[in-house]
Amino acid sequence: MPTTGNYFHLHLVSDSTGETLITVARAVAAQYANVMPVEHVYPLVRSQKQLDRVLDEIEEAPGIVLFTLLEKDVVARLEARCKELNIPSLSIIGPVMQLFQAYLGASTSGRVGAQHTLNAEYFKRIDALNYTMIHDDGQHVEGLEEADVVLVGVSRTSKTPTSIYLANRGVRTANVPLVPGIAIPHQLETLKKPLVVSLHATPERLIQVRQNRLLSMGAGPGNKDYIDRQAVADEIAFARRLSIRHNWAQLDVTRRSIEETAAAVLKLFADRQRQRLPE
Repeated sequence: MPTTGNYFHLHLVSDSTGETLITVARAVAAQYANVMPVEHVYPLVRSQKQLDRVLDEIEEAPGIVLFTLLEKDVVARLEARCKELNIPSLSIIGPVMQLFQAYLGASTSGRVGAQHTLNAEYFKRIDALNYTMIHDDGQHVEGLEEADVVLVGVSRTSKTPTSIYLANRGVRTANVPLVPGIAIPHQLETLKKPLVVSLHATPERLIQVRQNRLLSMGAGPGNKDYIDRQAVADEIAFARRLSIRHNWAQLDVTRRSIEETAAAVLKLFADRQRQRLPE
């Protein structure tokens, strides 16, 4: 029986952090709206002893098995046991590695977790995260010129989570709130180096998000203007006028996830970098 009710078991076995597996598995599972995976994640599986517990749990809750393992003996035993249990298993990176090997004509290094090496790229991400945390929500505006990207927008346009996502990609990101009646920092008006992106959403979307925020905070009736339809529409109009006046890039985040918003910002950033190359 592949599923029970509206769920199925999904076993993700990795010899590293499991991030690659989780990302791929969730991207595929999202295509099946009527059935939900029960995830069993097993990171840092690098020995036969560590595999023992994994196999016990797979046998107890059979389902799809996906893995990113490099140790051949561990792979062979996992695949053999899945075959005995008559459940599907698949190496996520195996086919890709074979393709690389065929094209490059070179063997792999076999280094577990090689993508997590403490190299220059890693420390660039750490630096970006530190910068972003310090320059969140309009703090320390005197350092905005040091950013790669500055996100602006009214409340609840996902500025902070998008900033953190971008920072994790090595992009130094600051964010500044736009509030009607409050002048924007003069540093924001004179930026030369950073890309400034103004995030917008429809009034309906902002009101929904803000209502949920107020409920989670247990806020009282004193926040009426925060979710008033006309007041929110005025905020959005104010932000758009500012964006046009300062020639900031604009991005509608109404139907975008954080990942999709960040991807759109990264594209704008890459386009801007290419335009600056001839200078």
